[in-house]
Amino acid sequence: MRANYKVELASGIFLLLGILAMIWLATRATNYGQEIGKDSYEISARFGNVAELKDRAPVKIGGVMVGMVEAVELDPVTFEAVVTMRIDTRFDEIPNDTSATILTSGVLGDRYVGLEPGGSFEVLEDGDELFITQSAVVLEQLISKYLFNTQAKEEAEE
Repeated sequence: MRANYKVELASGIFLLLGILAMIWLATRATNYGQEIGKDSYEISARFGNVAELKDRAPVKIGGVMVGMVEAVELDPVTFEAVVTMRIDTRFDEIPNDTSATILTSGVLGDRYVGLEPGGSFEVLEDGDELFITQSAVVLEQLISKYLFNTQAKEEAEE
């Protein structure tokens, strides 16, 4: 009976550690608990395609989180996606000619906004808009372009 108790105790501890590891992994993968301080300012950018970009997605410069996506909306006139971002005031020296790109992080394919600072001496202020943007690269579109381009070449050779 004593040996059975030790096996059950070891199995229980192993299972508990596995559950704790899964909880820790889930909170790290979903940006849970990462908040931008109350001292922040808002900027926006327009994109042709934001793919799966969601609210609360990170905004990064050089891989470091400087803000979060506050809203993703469609402009009914130009049919562009307008992304509103909230940037922490610790990063208040970002040049106003900064470019924004929709990027993919990790294997899971989470989208985020990557900012590439420009060289201007003027800095971004609350309410400014970024004009240099690059839309998301969507894998399905790349595959279809390749397939249809290959078919067109084969038909032209015949």
